[in-house]
Parts: sequence; C-alpha cells; structure tokens
Amino acid sequence: MPKVALFNQSGSKVGDIELNDTVFGIEPNTHVMTEAVLMQRASLRQGNHKVKNRSEVRGGGRKPWRQKGTGRARQGSIRSPQWRGGGTVFGPVPRSYSYKLPKKVRRLAIKSALSSKVVEENILVLEALSFDAPKTKEFASVLKGLSVDSKTLVITDGLDENVALSARNIPGITVVTAEGISVLDVLGHDKLVMTKSAVEKVEEVLA
Repeated sequence: MPKVALFNQSGSKVGDIELNDTVFGIEPNTHVMTEAVLMQRASLRQGNHKVKNRSEVRGGGRKPWRQKGTGRARQGSIRSPQWRGGGTVFGPVPRSYSYKLPKKVRRLAIKSALSSKVVEENILVLEALSFDAPKTKEFASVLKGLSVDSKTLVITDGLDENVALSARNIPGITVVTAEGISVLDVLGHDKLVMTKSAVEKVEEVLA
C-alpha cells in the first residue's frame, strides 16, 4: 500500500497514513484519463452557437428579376446562400456536446488520476482542516506551512463554508468536496491536499 505523510493544520508532520492500493496505488491509465477529460470539457461547452438560414434572414421576399430574357442567371431570392447577406447553409445550431462514458471507465479514470498524484509525490494529507470564521490569512498560512506555492486542489469530506470562503480569494486554489472531485480538477492542479476524512470517504466510494 502507498504510504504518505500526515500533517496537522500548522504544517507539522504527525505521522504516516496508508492509502488504499485499489484507489491510490493502481497503474495510471493515460488513455482513460484523456477520455474523461475530453468528456468533461465537452460537457462544459455552452453549445449556443447559431446562424440564420435562408428562411430566417431579413429580406428577399420577391423574385429579384424575371425568370427569362435578362441574360442573367435565374434567381428566386436575394437571400439565397450565394448572395451577400443570404442565409448560411449547414451552419452550427444550438446543441449539447455532452456525452457519457461507462461508469467503470469513469471510476478507472478518477482512480488513475489520484494514483498519478501519488506517483508524482504531489499529494498531501491533512489531519483536519477547519476555521472558526472565514479568514484568507489563516488559509494562506496553512498553505505556507505545507510549502504549497502552486495550483492546488483542496479536497474536504464535506461542504465547509468557512474553508471555502477562506480559499476563495487565493489565486490557484480550488476547494471541492470528496463527492465532487473530477479528473479534470485533479489533473488541472499541480498539488492535491486532502483531509484524512476525505481520503476515507473517497476510498469508501471507489475501493
């Protein structure tokens, strides 16, 4: 089983914690992680692009000239696609880009992402993380004690408003709950800081 250091909120090491081998100790599957990231990024697309076809553009109610005898090509409307200001053919219309991967693939992707952080030694486990009131300065001191100075994902076992508000104004810091972690979040941050209870909850769900 992989073993990582356990820190308290002031940044001092208080022991070690063994992580579940089936969640944090598997061989990371790069292909599956890529598929999961593509799925999540596709789901984030608004898909609200829209063009007007020839029935929606303004004008073109009458035939511009008679069918025969002018020497010009026959035309039925000045808003046909070949005209300037005409409708667009086969242009984008509002649609959803989201799709789903099989459940086993999604679970393998998140376990691969977590295991990759263990392999890179970019995961830190805290004994607990709590504040009496929202204080950005206190959260910054916790990060300083852990020697964290890069993009960091903080995972707690549940929604703690004081923690979330304390981290909100610190650039590069994202706070999520154990239920809300995603492959895109884990791979999009350099460091992973988890509370001990969050680790237990993730292992309970994914093991």
